[in-house]
Amino acid sequence: MNSAYTRLDDDSESEKGRPTSCVTLVVVLACLTVLGIVLAIVVLERPSPSKDETFPEEDEWNTTDQCSMVLVESIPQHVKYKANATFGLPLEKAWKDLISMATHQVDVVSFYWTLTGDDIGVNSSSDLPGRQILKALEELPSRNISVRLLSSVPSVQTNSSDFKILKEKGVQVRRVNFGRLTRGVLHSKFWIVDRKHVFIGSANMDWRALTQVKELGVVVHNCSSLAKDLHKIFQSYWVMGEPNSTLPQPWPAAYDTVINKEHPLMVKTGNVSSFIYLAASPPPFCPPSRTQDLEAILSIISDAQRFVDVAVMEYFPTIRFEKPHRYWSFLDDAIRTTAFEKGVKIRMLLSCGRDSDPTMLPFLQSLASVDSPHHGINIQIKIYIVPVGNQSDIPYSRVNHNKYMVTDKVAYIGTSNWSGDYFVTTAGVGLVISQHAPHPVWKTEALQSQLKAVFDRDWNSEFAVHLDDLKHHPDCALSREQKLL
Repeated sequence: MNSAYTRLDDDSESEKGRPTSCVTLVVVLACLTVLGIVLAIVVLERPSPSKDETFPEEDEWNTTDQCSMVLVESIPQHVKYKANATFGLPLEKAWKDLISMATHQVDVVSFYWTLTGDDIGVNSSSDLPGRQILKALEELPSRNISVRLLSSVPSVQTNSSDFKILKEKGVQVRRVNFGRLTRGVLHSKFWIVDRKHVFIGSANMDWRALTQVKELGVVVHNCSSLAKDLHKIFQSYWVMGEPNSTLPQPWPAAYDTVINKEHPLMVKTGNVSSFIYLAASPPPFCPPSRTQDLEAILSIISDAQRFVDVAVMEYFPTIRFEKPHRYWSFLDDAIRTTAFEKGVKIRMLLSCGRDSDPTMLPFLQSLASVDSPHHGINIQIKIYIVPVGNQSDIPYSRVNHNKYMVTDKVAYIGTSNWSGDYFVTTAGVGLVISQHAPHPVWKTEALQSQLKAVFDRDWNSEFAVHLDDLKHHPDCALSREQKLL
């Protein structure tokens, strides 16, 4: 820099009568010009998404999407609520509608696939909806619709014939070995149809999810921006399903997102304004621009002002599936801190069935023991128990599989249980939705309001049981643990 100034000073001496201040001005202008050129080159040469069909150009993202959102549920057979209860669209109908409206591409991710009772050696007429979904997927290639399906390695189900049947019909199938890549599993559950319709929720591609297990999710229609963003997550799984794949460090720029916690997608449908973004796990699958699932959940809890309602199948403040087991307190600390420091009312609705892990009970009792309304601390916990009835011959069913949270500010619908593994090594996604609307419209049209009504319905139902009353419920594995204490 000194030599540059010397040369300029020497040149100025030959220009008689030019003031020294002018020389300084020339130097500054020259430096600014050079800096401007350098910045322009950096911006122009910055990596951008690929121009092939896999990733759209950033300027192709449709910011005028309507993005209509529909809450989706499945209620197990023989579970009855009181009249006038709020319900989501039946999951079976949501999936069939997505298949019927497809015109060129369907991408589906599920931890495992068991769409018929044959896969688990069960003869039950309740698998009929699953068989119908399988048949509808089979027929898509004959309509010139590309179908790509993903599942996990390892998986809980190894005998499924679904993929064999579908591959024979021209469906593309891959299994991603997350055990090799991250020591976890592919636990995400979502659909992308024609790069504009999306389903995200708790339901695997399992006939039991349609008739024997309580599930919750959301369908987002006509939302190309969100669908294309979710497709980047799908594509990261797809390429990692190739033989001998290795995790890129870092991920190529094509996997970056412009939609995250700091910059949510804003859409307006009628009188409802929505701010939405996708969160994902595990960290090795997230480029820096992607909000991680744990970060999203922690921020939602800490930002709440009045209440946090959580419905999730399992809650363990531990790393459960690696040895040695480790304590993992991020979510537990956030819940206790928000309840204690801000006086936010916490309600947690966990699930219990005959196959549930009873070691969850001490952690729930620990949280419940903090509840002290007299001191302004409100942490209430209930267990949702689906009656087994005459369905005892169907394994891993009759359980509340929900994975969502709703606060006075945000709705969150995810695919992960709440223990450390799901945020450290295991693949999952979550949809975060913050909505604003006039009060009359809010009650009838806002998904946030509907999700809160569904939580209240379940919390106040006969199926939600206080921890102290579990010993009277033989359909819950936690009750056996409680009797031993």
